[in-house]
Amino acid sequence: MTKLIIGLASAGYCGFFPIAPGTFGTIAGVLLYLIFSFLPNPVYLFNTVIFFFLAWWTSERAEVIFAQKDSPRIVIDEVTGYLIAMSLLPRTYTTVLGGFLFFRLFDIMKPPPARYINNHMKGGLAVVLDDVVAGLYVNILFRVIHHWYPSYLMIFDNWIR
Repeated sequence: MTKLIIGLASAGYCGFFPIAPGTFGTIAGVLLYLIFSFLPNPVYLFNTVIFFFLAWWTSERAEVIFAQKDSPRIVIDEVTGYLIAMSLLPRTYTTVLGGFLFFRLFDIMKPPPARYINNHMKGGLAVVLDDVVAGLYVNILFRVIHHWYPSYLMIFDNWIR
């Protein structure tokens, strides 16, 4: 069971990268998103909620195994945060790449209440919640951009084609 928890918590051992494990965890989130994004929206949301609870449970146990609060090897929270960041957004090159970049930025900056959660809460829920907050901020940012500048989300996509 320990190997399963470590494998899940580290997003397939992405958390063991010596440099930027959170970034590699987010890349794992991008890959999972690319699979989930082909699902109907209600199924995507259901899977994301289930994944949140899996991340919470796994992070709780991984902290005990690693004997460290919010160990950098635990990156399942980055996967969860990215899935939330991308929820119900159009699947385009711009949103996938922009979601990745903005999620990493907000995850590192930890805007309120993410920093408070990170500094004052304990356990698996705290590990995951600060990334959920970062994901929500990214999702809201893209919704605002899409509302005010709908063509902006297609700029990079048109450039690639």
